Amino acid sequence: MAIADDLKKTLTDPTPLYFAAGTADLAVQQAKKVPDLIEQLRAEAPARIEAVKNTDPKAVQEAVTAKFAEVLGAIDPKKLGETAQDLALRGVGVAAEYAVRAKETYDKVAVHGEQAVRTWRGEVSAEIVDIAVAVEPEADAEPASEPAAEAAAADKPVAKKAPARKSTAKKAVVTADDAS
Repeated sequence: MAIADDLKKTLTDPTPLYFAAGTADLAVQQAKKVPDLIEQLRAEAPARIEAVKNTDPKAVQEAVTAKFAEVLGAIDPKKLGETAQDLALRGVGVAAEYAVRAKETYDKVAVHGEQAVRTWRGEVSAEIVDIAVAVEPEADAEPASEPAAEAAAADKPVAKKAPARKSTAKKAVVTADDAS
């Protein structure tokens, strides 16, 4: 049964879809910036091309040769093994750090995608609903349809009920559905 439960959880988890929606939304936002970047490159291109044309190849070659000689001179054959091991351990640490960052970024993009999907659907943001519930005082008077539903529910055997919701309108709908 564990495999079936894992499969069900995997197939019903909306996070990958929210990640895809968030990626698409971010791509659209970045694509809107492309015309400005093209104009900037068009303005800067002549100066950069001129700088490359005016560069002396011999000066570049001398600088590269000097840097290469400096790097080769700094290598100590005795410490090469220690350096390789140190670099390997650093690589493992960096890989682990990147894995953590990738998971954090994935979660952030998925949250962004969820918000984008809600915006596309025209739904109210969860934060706005939470603020509205906190600011709006709870009404003492219950809707008229709820007492009838509660009376009908009182006659039936008690079963496990879903946790109470903050919004009385949703509660009335849920209770009315339970009564029928």
